Amino acid sequence: LYSSSIGASSRYNIFYSSSFARLHSDSGWSPDPSDKQPWLQIDLMQKHKINAVATQGTYNTYDWVTHYIVLYGDHPSSWKPFFQLGSNWTFFGNVNESGVVRHDLHYPILARYIRIIPRAWNPRGKIGLRLGLYGCPYWSDVLYFDGDDAISYRFRGKTVRTSQDVFTFSFKTMEREGLLMHGEGSQGDYITVELKQAQLVLHISLGDSPLYSSQGHTTVTVGSLLDDQHWHSLRIDRHGHHVNLSLDGEVKRFRCNGDFQQLDLDTELFFGGVISQKNQSLVYRQNFRGCMENIFFNRVNIADLARRRACLTGHITDQPYMPITFAGINNYLQVPGIPRRNRLSVSFKFRSWDTVGLLLYTSFAEHLGSLEMVLRGDGNQQPTRPPQLCPHPGYRLNDGFWHMVELVARDGSAVITIDDNDGAEFRVAHPFQLRTGTQYFFGGCPKPAAITGCLSNQTAFHGCLQSISVDAQPVELDLLRQERLGKYSNVFFNMCSITDRCTPNLCEHGGRCLQSWDDFTCVCDLTGYKGETCHKSLYKESCDAYRLSGKTSGNFTIDPDGSGPLKPFTVYCDIREDRAWTIVRHNRHYATRVRGSSVDRPFLGAVEYWNASWAEVAALANGSEYCEQHLEFSCYSSRLLNTPYGPPVSFWMGRHDQRHYYWGGSPPGVQRCACGLDKNCVDPKYFCNCDADHAQWTDKGLLNFVDHLPVTQVVVGDTNRSQSEAQFLLGPLRCYGDRNTWNTVSFNKGASLVFPTFLANHSLDISFYFRTTALSGVFLENWGCRNYIRIELNSRDVVFAYDIGNGDENLTVRSPVPFSDDEWHQVKAEINVKLARLRVDKMPWVVRLAPPQSYVRLELVPPLGATLSEQGRHRLHPFLGCLRALRVNGQTLNLEGKANETEGVRVNCTGYCQYPRVPCLNSGLCVERYSHYTCNCSLSAFDGPFCNRDIGAYFEPGTWVRYNILPAELSAARAFASILSQPLPGYNLTSEELSFSFRTSTAPAVLLYVSSFRRDYVAVLIREDGESLGMSGRSQGPSPTLPARGRSQGHFPPRPQAGVTPSPPSRGLGPELSPLPSPAIHAPAETGMIDPEIQKYNTPGFSGCLSGVKFNSILPFKAIFRPSGRPAPYRIKGELVESNCASMPRSIMDIPPEMDPWYLGTGREGSCQPHPAALGSSPCSGRKVGGGEIVTFLLLLLAGLLLLLYLHHHRYKGSYLTNEPKAVQDYHGPGKPLVPHKDQNLPQILEEAKGE
Repeated sequence: LYSSSIGASSRYNIFYSSSFARLHSDSGWSPDPSDKQPWLQIDLMQKHKINAVATQGTYNTYDWVTHYIVLYGDHPSSWKPFFQLGSNWTFFGNVNESGVVRHDLHYPILARYIRIIPRAWNPRGKIGLRLGLYGCPYWSDVLYFDGDDAISYRFRGKTVRTSQDVFTFSFKTMEREGLLMHGEGSQGDYITVELKQAQLVLHISLGDSPLYSSQGHTTVTVGSLLDDQHWHSLRIDRHGHHVNLSLDGEVKRFRCNGDFQQLDLDTELFFGGVISQKNQSLVYRQNFRGCMENIFFNRVNIADLARRRACLTGHITDQPYMPITFAGINNYLQVPGIPRRNRLSVSFKFRSWDTVGLLLYTSFAEHLGSLEMVLRGDGNQQPTRPPQLCPHPGYRLNDGFWHMVELVARDGSAVITIDDNDGAEFRVAHPFQLRTGTQYFFGGCPKPAAITGCLSNQTAFHGCLQSISVDAQPVELDLLRQERLGKYSNVFFNMCSITDRCTPNLCEHGGRCLQSWDDFTCVCDLTGYKGETCHKSLYKESCDAYRLSGKTSGNFTIDPDGSGPLKPFTVYCDIREDRAWTIVRHNRHYATRVRGSSVDRPFLGAVEYWNASWAEVAALANGSEYCEQHLEFSCYSSRLLNTPYGPPVSFWMGRHDQRHYYWGGSPPGVQRCACGLDKNCVDPKYFCNCDADHAQWTDKGLLNFVDHLPVTQVVVGDTNRSQSEAQFLLGPLRCYGDRNTWNTVSFNKGASLVFPTFLANHSLDISFYFRTTALSGVFLENWGCRNYIRIELNSRDVVFAYDIGNGDENLTVRSPVPFSDDEWHQVKAEINVKLARLRVDKMPWVVRLAPPQSYVRLELVPPLGATLSEQGRHRLHPFLGCLRALRVNGQTLNLEGKANETEGVRVNCTGYCQYPRVPCLNSGLCVERYSHYTCNCSLSAFDGPFCNRDIGAYFEPGTWVRYNILPAELSAARAFASILSQPLPGYNLTSEELSFSFRTSTAPAVLLYVSSFRRDYVAVLIREDGESLGMSGRSQGPSPTLPARGRSQGHFPPRPQAGVTPSPPSRGLGPELSPLPSPAIHAPAETGMIDPEIQKYNTPGFSGCLSGVKFNSILPFKAIFRPSGRPAPYRIKGELVESNCASMPRSIMDIPPEMDPWYLGTGREGSCQPHPAALGSSPCSGRKVGGGEIVTFLLLLLAGLLLLLYLHHHRYKGSYLTNEPKAVQDYHGPGKPLVPHKDQNLPQILEEAKGE
């Protein structure tokens, strides 16, 4: 860009002039602070094709523009705003002074002049702008048509036949109607492009034939408000039946009707109108009036040929077009008038979508009243004042088109003319006196009204005005813009920024679009849908859903694809207790008789389902768990399959128009009937009764392969012989269940499932269920070139993040508890041009309204769990868990069909806990992590990765441990009945469970003693002979005795484990054990006042190891040696040392190499990898057993012998476990201390008096 090409409305000073407005310059442009409408303009000297716009702020300042408008045109007095997708004319600008923000335009601008209007800027600075454009020169051959002209391009031959065509040209006009292009052939082929109501309409036909019933005519409409006197680019690409119609970046793809693929045109192709009167296919069309350029037909430049012959060229002058846009809240235009005249004359043109708005206001002199001209709710104009004079000329004038208004009033009469049509005058005869005022206000009233004299309380007008005339004199807009003639506010001169927000129609499923100047509304009545854009269905997906909501049998409307494109339809629901049958009837329910058909000319028995199309019924079957249809074929010398392996004579067609050669009662994939499967056909040589070609037989049965249903056609081809006849009968489609809800996969690695490109159109809804134990992960992500969507999990938050052109946005649903609870949670997300919302489970919707003029057009390539794009976040946050019932815009995505276990995606919600390679031992709980599993040892007396590591202690003589079951705070309140009735942690009234392992060489000894507030107790001891165990209790009868040596030798391996469960012969501790003072566990027993029966075994005391001690849910040794942070109620006397009691594994566990921390292998069996240093050696050469390995083997053998000797000398190792019948359990044990501490002066065990 040259400095001379850049201009501006004003400048801040010489150092901020427009010459510094190029990208990466040393300064930038800033306007004068008093400039009401600042702009920066670029003159490209000739027409260019502009593809992108880039901006910067002023160098090394706080000055930058945050929002701006782009205008373009061929003349500096006529501008058109560039609207982005969604009819948004505001571009997002910069966030600092140095960064370059580039916007790629969704269709190129064809213009010589570009103007930038700042709308917002950094509040800490001022307007600062540096600008760059991306494009190339555009050479054009322009032709002008005055409405009476046309050109024709004659083919070299008499006709032209093509299977592919390309038509391109650009046009501009101020007319609503006009014929742009026309060509036709003698065989019924034609193509016509015309303007109708300022919309472009394409008519095309590839020909008709009397042999075919289908009609070839196709009509497609695109664009709106094309009468704006600015260039519009059209391109038509045809390939056989398929046509792409593109206008200013809006593309419509469609298929031509009919059966032909070639376009046959005769003699010539017309542009701008028709010359010959012999064109019978055209009813009268108004010729085009305006300009056309660069007309191409199949690479032939027709405009250049016309220019060479001097056709329709010469000096081309644009028609005068200087509109004013009213787009603000308090916009107005104040124009002076000639006062105190008895004749009022005002005229103007306007266009708008609004139903209300003030067009004109003026006060009469001498307090004679005022005049208001407003748009009412029905689009009428209403001049008022005095109140009794309220005419309503015009009707539905808010249609977006230009309307001419002329008002002439004198004393006692007024004439209002709308659009200068015959009969459009509205005359008023009423006695009133008129004296014109000094000011006329157009579009609104300035504030305050008491000073300005504009006393109207009507809403401001939003739209465009042009050709304003006051007192029969046109208003000079240039003087008005300079405020030399009048005043204005919030208006834009020399442009009309109206846009059609209902083209294309963003209301789905047939919803009606109603628009205003800056918004639109969808009317969803009688569509069966609801929501901001008529996107959500009002009906349930199947009869089973109605059953779950409590309905009974009857007719219901269902919508199998939800928010998808298929319409809802009515079915009969046979609702039973366990399931609901969905029944769809059709026109072939009764027998259809067929005669005279052959293989070459078969009978096509189309099945027309009631109230539904084939696609809608197929959607029902596709989402059902089971479907069936009864098919019966009766034959009278009419064959069915003909031969067992030859081509069949008759068949039926199912989903996707696929042929099927198996009949009722036979599974798919085999060419048989039910009798052929049961081997009881009338002729064993055939697989159907009818193939025997006898006088009368029948083949019937159920078709129940869901993926082939529904039946759409029955084709019969062997009834043309003498006395040959066939009848077929098809039962209704019956379905039940929902196979989409449990379409489930589990992600065990950072893998993904990729589905085909999904066009989200203008609305998108996503729903699915998830289940996980992970704290974070990406459920679904699409990362395109510009926009993206993502749904992810962050601990307690589910986040819906997206960018649809307005920057990064996100919605967050926060739960009071984490979602990583391994339970199913439902997620629903929706985004459209109005809003975005997110919901999880039954929590409230989180809603974010979209900015005005938003647009949604996402091509969704949704990987599940993670995305494959490099920009995505899945590589850092893979989802690990289960997903099911994923639906996008009503379409269920087949997760199970995409699952691949080798890539870490399994069918069904399965992890590693179902079949763990190493199970969790000793009451450990398996915790599913989906990529792996862990063992929860919180309820086990062991620890380690698989709860297999002993937690034990070595007791010196005189050492013991006391663990208080009842906390001190509850002991102080034990007298209260409310406390007495509460279950205590680790303490219940019905049963007890006790387990531990021990190793000792002393006898007798008390291993463990449990006391209560009463005289009840439990004691486990070794008797004097050292050969048996005993258990005693006050409330028990005879104490059970177990052979200690026998247990350790027979049932017990050397490793301490939970032992057997002795069953006391009496009621045990039972309900008599009530929480009175300080119940406790003592291991081993203290000396002092204990039961005399137990005291004799407590001398000289226990010396040895105890491990794995567990009483109900209380784990004393884990509380001592593995503290959790809370103090635990235990006391230690003597020196207690942690020890594993020389335990060995009970059995050899098969630990996989990847889970074994001591595994030293480097690869799989049979493979070898060379060491980097051994470059010359062969890594796969044979191995020789060296001397070092032999020595290692001998050392291991010696260690094993020593271990066996040690175990033999410490043979009093054993375990003991008691488990009485248990009705109530409480696994919430007391807290555990940080470090163990000792108490050398503990009180003796005291038993409560029997009286107490």
